Amino acid sequence: MAAFATPAAQPGNIKRIVAASLVGTTVEWYDFFLYGSAAALVFNKLFFPSSDPLTGTLLAFLTYAVGFAARPLGGVVFGHFGDRVGRKKLLVLSLLMMGGATFAMGLLPTHATVGAAAPVLLTLLRLVQGFALGGEWGGAVLLVSEHGDDRRRGFWASWPQAGAPGGNLLATGVLALLAAVQSEETFLAWGWRIPFLLSGVLVVIGLWIRISVSESPVFLEAQARAAARAAAGEGGHAPVVEVFRTGWRQVLTAIGTRLGENISYYIVTAFLLVYVTNELELPKSQALNAVLIGSAVHFVTIPLWGALSDRIGRRPVTLIGAAGMALWAFAFFALLDTRSFPVIVLAVTVGLLLHGAMYGPQAAFISEMFETGVRYSGASMGSQLASIVGGALAPIVAVELLREYDSALPVSVYLCVASLVTVGTVLVARETRGIALGGSGGRAGTAGEPGVLGDSAVEDGAGRAAGAGAGTRAGAGGGSGATGSGATGKGRSEDSLTG
Repeated sequence: MAAFATPAAQPGNIKRIVAASLVGTTVEWYDFFLYGSAAALVFNKLFFPSSDPLTGTLLAFLTYAVGFAARPLGGVVFGHFGDRVGRKKLLVLSLLMMGGATFAMGLLPTHATVGAAAPVLLTLLRLVQGFALGGEWGGAVLLVSEHGDDRRRGFWASWPQAGAPGGNLLATGVLALLAAVQSEETFLAWGWRIPFLLSGVLVVIGLWIRISVSESPVFLEAQARAAARAAAGEGGHAPVVEVFRTGWRQVLTAIGTRLGENISYYIVTAFLLVYVTNELELPKSQALNAVLIGSAVHFVTIPLWGALSDRIGRRPVTLIGAAGMALWAFAFFALLDTRSFPVIVLAVTVGLLLHGAMYGPQAAFISEMFETGVRYSGASMGSQLASIVGGALAPIVAVELLREYDSALPVSVYLCVASLVTVGTVLVARETRGIALGGSGGRAGTAGEPGVLGDSAVEDGAGRAAGAGAGTRAGAGGGSGATGSGATGKGRSEDSLTG
């Protein structure tokens, strides 16, 4: 049975979908990264005052990590309902939650005003941010992936990924502008609140664009099939249960694929601010401007990496980034130590270029690992679990290593090891380029190769009868490992994630 490709979306339609996902994701990442920058520059002084600058920064980054801890919970909740009621509705909700929490941060009293209540309130709002972002990523990349065609999915799905540097670009740009026009005292007194309050305006723009797009056609087809099965009395497991029951290997693959990417990003952007200002004792404007320039290049090149993955595969492009980052981890801090602004810009820009090689193909790569009925849950869980051991801990581990050893070398080793974990994961992962996400789904398996993903022919209603002949899923995401036998009468009778 040949694999059927997902019908190509109309160019105008896919561009609207990409624009909606990109704008919404940019706003959400602006909110999330704004906290990271403020944790390194402001919150350590206003909410966690300490005589030791690194201790105050460490406490600020602990609340930063709380947001990451809430992301898997957000991924479970948003993934469950996203797989049941649709991608679009959950994306609107995530944007409202994220924007509301960020706006409220701009109104918070500081430690000097209300004492210990200030960091408690800040932490609670950070939890809301993390919960919302945990549901944002999966929905945004799936809305694009499931609208786009199989041939160019890497390119189209990489645009929501560009929302991360886009958001960081906005957050860092606003902070850099304020740092340039305000004194240190003015910025600490009230200037830091402006970027948080601006979030309210950005959310309104994001909602206006996001509400105008249509639901994923692949999801609507799967929802109709699920309704038909339910009407026939064939109930199924909750999406998150199904993911861990049959797709735990894909979840682990997604975690390993993201680990080096996630840790490298927060070392190159968030920890950089701490290292440049505290260790090198340079003006914070130099660190902010370096990230600003690097993020601009990052934003432009992420879709190029995604397009390259459509030509040569998700795995080779990801390996370029991960292997390159393992080596750059040692050059990065050596270049920072020159205290030369152009050299610092070079260090950050090359680091973000290598990160983009991992990040650009990632949306398509992880989306293609899961079937439609559990794709939101599976992609969100794999991604957000990685964020706990990756992004959440990266700045904390880096600060602690710097404080303990008074050297950046242990941080370089930490970054190198994380990148090598991604190298190893990708080397043993299956290539997913060209897989169809909807209908019968799947890429035709070759002899001896298990299926790569799971919208099986069963989901189209075929092969439900016992003894349904040879292979309800052969060549449709099942390969040799997912075929059934007429002799045994055991054709695979449910959607699965692997052969």
